[in-house]
Amino acid sequence: MEMDIDGACKPKEGEEEKGKGKPIVAILVGAPGSGKSTFCENVMRASSRPWVRICQDIINNGKAGTKPQCLKSAAASLKDGNSVFIDRCNLDKEQRVDFVKLGGPQVEVHAVVLDLPAKLCISRIVKRSGHEGNLQGGKAAAVVNRMLQNKELPKLSEGFSRITFCLDETDVQSAINTYTALSSLDSLPHGCFGQKNPNTKTQLGILKFLKRPHETTTKDSVHSQLSMEKCPCSKTKETVPSLSGAASQRIKVSEDPVSSSISQHDYDGPTLAFPSISTADFQFDLEKASDIIVEKVEEFMDKLGNARLVLVDLTHGSKILSLVRAKAAQKNFDSKRFFTFVGDITQLYSKGGLRCNVIANAANWRLKPGGGGVNAAIFNAGGPALEAATMERGKSLHPGNALVVPLPSTSPLYDKEGVTHVIHVLGPNMNPRRPDCLDNDYIKGCKVLQDAYSSLFEGFLSIAKTQVSFSSRSSHNIHLELSVPENKIGGTTTKSWSPWAQSLYNIAMQPEKYKDQVLEASDDVIVLNDMYPKAKRHLLVLARFKGLDCLADVRKEHLQLLQTMHEVGLKWADKFLREDASLIFRLGYHSVPSMRQLHLHVLSQDFDSECLKNKKHWNSFNTAFFRDSLDVIEEVTNHGKATLQENERLLSMELRCHRCRSAHPNIPRLKSHISNCQAPFPDALQKNGRLVLAPKVTGSGSDP
Repeated sequence: MEMDIDGACKPKEGEEEKGKGKPIVAILVGAPGSGKSTFCENVMRASSRPWVRICQDIINNGKAGTKPQCLKSAAASLKDGNSVFIDRCNLDKEQRVDFVKLGGPQVEVHAVVLDLPAKLCISRIVKRSGHEGNLQGGKAAAVVNRMLQNKELPKLSEGFSRITFCLDETDVQSAINTYTALSSLDSLPHGCFGQKNPNTKTQLGILKFLKRPHETTTKDSVHSQLSMEKCPCSKTKETVPSLSGAASQRIKVSEDPVSSSISQHDYDGPTLAFPSISTADFQFDLEKASDIIVEKVEEFMDKLGNARLVLVDLTHGSKILSLVRAKAAQKNFDSKRFFTFVGDITQLYSKGGLRCNVIANAANWRLKPGGGGVNAAIFNAGGPALEAATMERGKSLHPGNALVVPLPSTSPLYDKEGVTHVIHVLGPNMNPRRPDCLDNDYIKGCKVLQDAYSSLFEGFLSIAKTQVSFSSRSSHNIHLELSVPENKIGGTTTKSWSPWAQSLYNIAMQPEKYKDQVLEASDDVIVLNDMYPKAKRHLLVLARFKGLDCLADVRKEHLQLLQTMHEVGLKWADKFLREDASLIFRLGYHSVPSMRQLHLHVLSQDFDSECLKNKKHWNSFNTAFFRDSLDVIEEVTNHGKATLQENERLLSMELRCHRCRSAHPNIPRLKSHISNCQAPFPDALQKNGRLVLAPKVTGSGSDP
């Protein structure tokens, strides 16, 4: 195996001698199905060194446990003189950092990275049964996909003294032999061994394997062909820089006890999936086309905000994807906002798990179905609704231009894939068998293709500026009924909502279909429990008026409705306070909700809920992003509309206790603090009835 060492972390002379006889923390890094548990068992079976396997799937008396339990058990084993294997996925730095801290002057920390082909991992978990963590069968394949998209390979700079990369089963067996032969008096050389491409984030085309996970005979062409310097003290030198990854966007996947369901906390910003324009039937030069794609992506990158671009091709051997990846790597693009993807552009979500609310079509000048390739596929998938909507917008398209078409909710692409818009774009033609051939005039052709991508990206940005995020928490319910009654009050809605965000709207319009969820219904409002409550008590009061999608749609004529919603919220808060007088409530709205239909949150301030998992959850209720109901009523009364705090910065602010305002590094620490914090709420919250609490008992002088 070749070796690559972080220059900043090169071991000092004599350092390895000092490590002799030290216990080792060996952190296994790999997706489910990569063979972590088997690796541990093989070493422990034959090694003379005492090893203890720490596995979160069985840490709790044979059942799934927690990360703190793993840390406690590992520390105890090290204290007893054992070396330990940390058998978790550990696919990002955040998941590894606490285990790395177990190291010190008397304990070495190693990483063993089982970076095997996704195809092989998926095949294994689909076939296996009786797995300790119950991660098996077809659904588990999707979990592997999500986790690999988030892969962050370890570096020596994290605190490791040795990292071993295993890229195939031969490498794994070699690593097993190495650790098996390691006695209690031995040590291993420090450094980074076996890594072919230190920039690799995600395996190429892993989503293909979800379709036929049992096929494992075809060689996986995941890793880029790179020339490397074999000097163990120098960094790898690449002759072909590459972004290795079909979907190298960073999507955080929890490593809490794994269930067989897919994590719903995925990327939820606007996404454009687009094919390479003019390089198929129009036969545009691939080198020139890839230059233009990268040039235009770079031009629009700073304008994207939280939106992202995805270049899609149907085949793994696509030359255009390879060229774009290599050239994008040279530009150091943010892989969260631009990446390539292998799959059918009309089935990106249903078959690949990639949510794209906008897709581009390489159209013909007549904007008609037919021909072949992407155009035929998109019109076929979009159905008659797409063709009719296109004809309403335009009859023809000139090369270099794009046409944005909102997709009707009756289209299968909208219903099944979550696509809200199709952007038709026409590029230059270099094929003499097709109309308007430019006869190899690449000066004009490049200009037309540049204009085409500019028009495409500008059209997408015009959508992204007004489109709300996908609702991650309703993504399990894609097929939604969209029939609604006549308007009761005309709204001012301008946003376009994805299918995942429609469930509250459907309940408000047709509550009789959701009797098991509705707690109270009237002509004006619906009351129901939040499906993913962020506290012990968390209700939603929904307006029943079509056109009131969110707070931005509210005007003075809706003032009576706001007061009714507030009164209903107070009634339910009072009911809960009679049941538990220790609770304290706030009533309010999100400035920019993730779900369609104006709704008031009635939320107890304990925030004691497993569904409160991240910074965005916390800050959406504990910064200016959350607008108190009484403040909204006052603003609409005086100014005709509410003040909205739409700044994304509010959702990414540091975590602070809502009582004492102390800062905390993560959600578990914050939850631990607020469960015991008895500080009074800030003065601003204690004024004007913003807090709803039980009447004070005579003689009690405690602050809320």
